[in-house]
Amino acid sequence: MDDPHARLREDPELGPLVEEHGPIDLDPADEPFERLVVSVINQQLSTESAAAIRERVFEQCEVTPAGMLAADETVLREAGLSSQKTEYVRNLAREFEAGRLSRERLAAMSNDEAVAALTEVKGVGTWTAKMALVFVLAREDVFPVEDLGIRKAMAVLYGFEEDEREAMVEHAERWRPYRSYASRYLWRAVD
Repeated sequence: MDDPHARLREDPELGPLVEEHGPIDLDPADEPFERLVVSVINQQLSTESAAAIRERVFEQCEVTPAGMLAADETVLREAGLSSQKTEYVRNLAREFEAGRLSRERLAAMSNDEAVAALTEVKGVGTWTAKMALVFVLAREDVFPVEDLGIRKAMAVLYGFEEDEREAMVEHAERWRPYRSYASRYLWRAVD
C-alpha cells in the first residue's frame, strides 16, 4: 500500500506541514454516537465555544442514545445546546436506538451512501456527515470543503478565495486517495 504521508510530502505547500507535524493517523472513534454528537455541537460555532459546550454536555449527560433521549431539556439548554441542536442530537439518538445508524451499517456503505444515510437525519448536513466519515469511520479519501478551516487553509496555502469551493475540490484531486490525511494537515495549517 502506498504511504499517504510520503505522497503528501510531494506537494510543495502541504509537504512542509507533513514534515512539521509528522505522520497523522486516521483512527476510528471509539464511540460513533458520541463523535456524531460532537460534530453536531461543533456546527457553526467557533472552536472555543464548541469546546466549552461539549465539555458541559459530557459532564452533565450520559452521551449515549438512551442518555440523550432521557436528558432533561433544561439540562441540555443550560449546557449550551440550543433547542435546535437538542432536537438534532435527539434525532441522531433515535436513529441509533432504532438501529438505522450504527458504525457497522455506515462502514458497509460507500462514502456517498454514508453521506446520504446520515443527511437523511434532520440536523445532519453534508459537513457533519463528512466529519463522521473522517472521525468515526476513519475513511482515507474525504475532502470536507464545507469546513471553514479547510477553506481558510486552502486560501492561505494555495491562494484560493474562501468561496472557491469547486476549484478547491478540483485541486484536492491531486491528493486522492488520501484527501482525509491532506485535510488533517490543512486543519493544522490554521490551528
